[in-house]
Amino acid sequence: MRWVDRRLAEPLCSTALFLEYETTLSREETRKATGLGLEDVAPVMRGLAALSEGVDIAFRNRAALADAADQMALEVVLNGKADAIVTHNPGDFHPARGPGVTIAMPAEIIGRLQT
Repeated sequence: MRWVDRRLAEPLCSTALFLEYETTLSREETRKATGLGLEDVAPVMRGLAALSEGVDIAFRNRAALADAADQMALEVVLNGKADAIVTHNPGDFHPARGPGVTIAMPAEIIGRLQT
């Protein structure tokens, strides 16, 4: 979020993807992994909403991904003309690989932003 605050990165989000993030953050296993309580989810989501650029989705014919949440993320990336899909699971986006679609691990993006 420091890089977002300094305008070195800009997260993109659609309404559907935002709701998916909220659902994921609210899950008990996610809260255990992050150390967040259920009462912490709303402030995190408000922060994400304040910092993210909203993307309207215009669906096109393209390879469907196995996971609907991954497909939502891909639609945001393509419709928002993002520079990259940043994910811990790059293999999930394998069918989306092609010209104009960069798939990067968070550590790779952090490394780029620190230079």
